[in-house]
Amino acid sequence: MSESRETPQSPGPTATGARKHAARAAELDAVGPLATTRDRFVLDDTVYLDGNSLGALPRSVPDRIAEVINHEWGELRIRSWTEAGWWTAPERIGEKIAPLIGAAPGQVVVGDSTSVNVFKAVIGGIRMAGKGCTEILVDATTFPTDGYVARSAARMAGLAVRPVEPARIADEVTERTALALVNHVDYRTGELNDMAQITAALHTAGALAVWDLCHSAGALPVALDACGVDLAVGCTYKYLNGGPGSPAYLYLRESLQERFESPLPGWNSHADPFGMDPGYAPADGVLRGRVGTPDILSMLALEAALEVWEGVAIEDVRTKSLALTDFFLECVAAYAPPGWVRSVTPDEHRRRGSQVSLACSPKLSPAVEPGGTPLAGTVMAELIRRGVVGDFRHPDVLRFGFTPLYTTFADAERAAWVLGEVLREQAAAAPSSDSSSDSVSDPASDGTARGTGAEPGAGAAADGATG
Repeated sequence: MSESRETPQSPGPTATGARKHAARAAELDAVGPLATTRDRFVLDDTVYLDGNSLGALPRSVPDRIAEVINHEWGELRIRSWTEAGWWTAPERIGEKIAPLIGAAPGQVVVGDSTSVNVFKAVIGGIRMAGKGCTEILVDATTFPTDGYVARSAARMAGLAVRPVEPARIADEVTERTALALVNHVDYRTGELNDMAQITAALHTAGALAVWDLCHSAGALPVALDACGVDLAVGCTYKYLNGGPGSPAYLYLRESLQERFESPLPGWNSHADPFGMDPGYAPADGVLRGRVGTPDILSMLALEAALEVWEGVAIEDVRTKSLALTDFFLECVAAYAPPGWVRSVTPDEHRRRGSQVSLACSPKLSPAVEPGGTPLAGTVMAELIRRGVVGDFRHPDVLRFGFTPLYTTFADAERAAWVLGEVLREQAAAAPSSDSSSDSVSDPASDGTARGTGAEPGAGAAADGATG
C-alpha cells in the first residue's frame, strides 16, 4: 500500500471560530432516499460513529425478542423448532442477507462466529484446492483473528502461510497457492480492496478466493456472484446491526457446494439430522455449512434487525456513505488545528469503505503522554466523554465509522467540531519550541491531510473484539 500524502488545507479555526458547515449539514440531511431511516433505530443525541464495531439497536428488535421469550420459548417451548420456524432460521435469515452481498438464493447460511466460519471456509477451501498446493496467502493487513485462524488451519493441513499485501496478490499467487483469505475493507484504515480484480487473479492461477466481508456488508455494494467469489464470511453486528455477538454467516458458491467438506461436521449439517446415524452424510447445498444447534435468541434478533433494510437500496447506502465521509473530511480540515491529524483512508471513492481513520500525529505535542498513554487514545477518550463515540486503534489511529442508515451529516459536522475543540486544547497545552513552530508553518501540513492508502504495517496493530 502507498503511504498517505499531505495536501494543503485551510487553517483550523480559533477556539471561538464559526461552525460554518453546520447549515450545510442540515440541508444535506433534509434530502435523499435515506433521510428518514434513522427513525428505525433507538438513538439519542450522542454522535455514534462506532457502528463499524457495533451497530445501533433497530426499533424492531425489542418487541420481537419479547415475543420469542414470552411466547415461543415461554409457551410453545420445544414446539417452536417447527411451529415457530426455529429449525429453518439459519438458511431463512441467510436469504435476507444474500441480496446485501450480491448472492443469489441458496448460498448463504447464518450461524456460528466469524472466526468459526473463517476456519470452515479456509479448511474447506484447502480440501477443494486439490493436491500439489503448498501454501495459502493471507491478507497482510488482515484483522488479527483471521490471521490466527488461517495459520492454525494451514498447520493442520500441512501448508505454509504467506502474508501478502492485497494489492500484491495478483503478482504473488502461484500454481502452488490453494487460496487467499482477503479482507474486503481494511479494518484499520478503511481501504476497500478490489474484489473483482483479486478474485480473477487468483482464479487465473487456479487458487480459490475467500473474502471477509465484516467491514463492507451493509455499508456498500458487494458482488460475490458477479466477481466469482468462492467462499465468504462476515459478521452481522456491525453495519447489519444484529446486536452484540450476533451470529455470522458463510457464503458457499453454488457450483462448489457439493465439493465443500466442512471441517466441523455437526448434526445440524447432516443429511438426516434426527436419524442419529454414527456415520456422517452431509446435507445438500448450503446446509452443509451448518454445524450445531443455532443460537436462537441472537439469530431471531438478527432477523428482526434486518427489517430496517426493507425498501432500502444498497446503492443509495453507498452514495450517502461516500458523501458523509467526504463531508467529514472537509469539516475536519476546516475545524482541526494545523498538523495534528491526517487521514490514512484513501481519497479515491473506489478504494474507500465506510469509515475514516485519522492518524493523530501532532506537531506540537509528544505522541505518547506521560505514563505511556498514546495521545490518540487520550483524544478519543475525551471525544467519547463529550458525546462523540468513535474508537482508537494502536498506536495512533482515531477511527470513525459511518452507518448511512442512521448517521447524519449533522453527526459528521458535530464530530469534526468536537475533535477540533479537543485538539485545540491539546495544542494550547503543548510546550512550544522554534522547531515545532517551523513545522506547523509548513503549508503542506496544515489541517487534515487526505490519504491515498494505508500506512505501511497498518495491519500489525491488534484490534478490539468487535473489529
